[in-house]
Amino acid sequence: MRKFKILALLTVLIIPFKAIADEGMWLLPLLEKMNIKDMKAAGLKLSAKDIYDINHSSLKDAIMIFGGGCTAEAVSAKGLILTNHHCGYSSIQELSTVEHDYLKDGFWAMNLNEELPAQGLSVTFIDRFIDVTSQMEAFNESVKELPAQQAAAKRRSFSDSLINAAIGDNKYLKGRIYSIYEGNVYYLITTKTFNDVRFVGAPPSSIGKFGGETDNWEWPRHTGDFSVFRIYADKDNNPAPYSPDNVPYKPKKHLTISLQGYQPGDFAMIIGFPGSTRRYLTSEEVIERRDSQNEPMITARTAKEEVWKKAMRADPKVNIQYASKFASSSNYRKNSIGMNGAFEKLDVVNRKVQEEQDFQNWVNQDPKRVEKYGKAVETINEVVKERKDAYRALYYLSETLNNVELGRPVASLSRITGDNKKEEFKKATDDFYKDYQPEVDREASKVLLKIFKENVTNPEYIPVIFKDINNNFGGSIDAYIDNIFDNSVFTSQEKALAALDNPEFKYKEDPIFKYSIDFSSSYLTIMSKYNAEREKFSAAKKAFMAGMMERKGNAPIYPDANFTMRLTYGKVGGYSPKDGVEYKYYTTLEGVMQKEDPNNPEFIVPEKLKELYKNKDYGRYALPNGELPTCFLTNNDITGGNSGSDVLNAKGELIGLAFDGNWEAMSGDIIFERELQRCINVDIRYVLFIIDKFGGAGYLLNEMTIK
Repeated sequence: MRKFKILALLTVLIIPFKAIADEGMWLLPLLEKMNIKDMKAAGLKLSAKDIYDINHSSLKDAIMIFGGGCTAEAVSAKGLILTNHHCGYSSIQELSTVEHDYLKDGFWAMNLNEELPAQGLSVTFIDRFIDVTSQMEAFNESVKELPAQQAAAKRRSFSDSLINAAIGDNKYLKGRIYSIYEGNVYYLITTKTFNDVRFVGAPPSSIGKFGGETDNWEWPRHTGDFSVFRIYADKDNNPAPYSPDNVPYKPKKHLTISLQGYQPGDFAMIIGFPGSTRRYLTSEEVIERRDSQNEPMITARTAKEEVWKKAMRADPKVNIQYASKFASSSNYRKNSIGMNGAFEKLDVVNRKVQEEQDFQNWVNQDPKRVEKYGKAVETINEVVKERKDAYRALYYLSETLNNVELGRPVASLSRITGDNKKEEFKKATDDFYKDYQPEVDREASKVLLKIFKENVTNPEYIPVIFKDINNNFGGSIDAYIDNIFDNSVFTSQEKALAALDNPEFKYKEDPIFKYSIDFSSSYLTIMSKYNAEREKFSAAKKAFMAGMMERKGNAPIYPDANFTMRLTYGKVGGYSPKDGVEYKYYTTLEGVMQKEDPNNPEFIVPEKLKELYKNKDYGRYALPNGELPTCFLTNNDITGGNSGSDVLNAKGELIGLAFDGNWEAMSGDIIFERELQRCINVDIRYVLFIIDKFGGAGYLLNEMTIK
């Protein structure tokens, strides 16, 4: 019965259909059976195998995971890759100093020898997808009566056996099994990772981050959000650690670049690695996201960023050290603000309630459906209500007490098991201390602990840290934090290393270690409350998803994003956010000049760019009317992780890089807004113009395939 149900669900997935082209993040192995007819009807000139083929090179071989959370694409046979400026931001920041501020000034390597190794940066290519649903379902059935811990151990062992069988003796491949459709389908995905990646070039932040936080998630946009890196391999074209002997990697496939542009209604598709969507949340889960996740993030990060911003403005060194941290924190904070606003404006909770009612009405029409799915929505909503306080406390804990930066080197030390703690500690904390200022952390920590105290009042979730504050520091959070920072040896790497040289030093007596222990204890307590009904909740989610899939009948249903490779397809076009307002589908360099504000660091325009604009020195990158395009819109369905993704035309040629979504549809991770949701992209012609005309690195274009 169990096996039959899964086979039936998979059958539903592969029946051809007439899809709506703009919504959905689709799995590449299923394009032939699910999407290709509709894609061709929408204008695609390629076959499904041109996009995904395990036996021959295809578009998927040009696309990769960049770092830990972005997408990049190969644009030459010599391993040259493009991604967003904000994706390369942390690596550029790591390479920057006050004397050589590559964030502020930009950088262009004029030959291979000038390319800078980006330590810690990697890229990962997809080898293949393997459907292992039947194997995993049979295994899950065999351990369903075992205790959870024992079943989990056996599941890890079984998963490893499937992965080892898929990889064979190829030492360069890795594998991982992904749950799709809330555990109704499983894919084993094999990958190959390259760890020698070098920084080739990027515009100054005045171009790559033009508009800053003000324009983030907004349209119209004029940001040259791109950076250039190169992958290196050993002499046999295999992954290898950094070595001066490594050579540029030769990818199986690199993208052709088109200078022909686009018109409204033109086909556009994106292949990338969208991080996380939750399109199948119930109404109570939406409320939980709004009140117990987004609200704590907004409150805590707003306060923390004010501390950081003040310090960054006062000291150029601190500005470099905290640039990447600030950008990441601010990005998610503004996303949460926009999402909560969209939830209210677009009535998302009530729309979810209506969806649940429609689903339940369908279930109630058939006794067999009632047996399988009848309690799914009710159970999900009940569990969410029960865990509300625990989840809110957990998120406040994560956003406040967990963001005392000083706890991180202690955590690194705690993980060291060898005898040479000093050497291992130095290696583990070099990157941390390079970008750390204890006085900034001191002030931010005071603010964050106060925010937790103000917003979590249930005694069950108050960490023992606050008992220490009350008993030993007269209730003063400031005094408690000052005591930690005044007495801990971990405020600098030099002091910590000197202490580790002393055989009598007991790091567990350091005040930050005690803080970390108390924090961890509280975290585990709250987490256990949050997870009390985890198995019940997971079973209900799986049943609800299975019901949603069955209800679709002959129309397939796309799975939520989970940082696996996906394709989204749609068209170029503007939108109307409200009555009487119509947004054009592209912007030009003229808009950069109109936005210029010499008194606002987010809207500074470099003198050389102004000179190029004045002389209309755009070369072959201009539009027929003489303007220079900067950014454009499509209705492709993307989310975080798609940053840096290729935007391709009907022939599979690169026309831009995706880098943002629009403010009016910030609820898009939860519910797709058909009329409003847009993907914001930097035009490839602007990218090449900046590399060539502005950066003077036109030699890079010689290794690209440009039409």
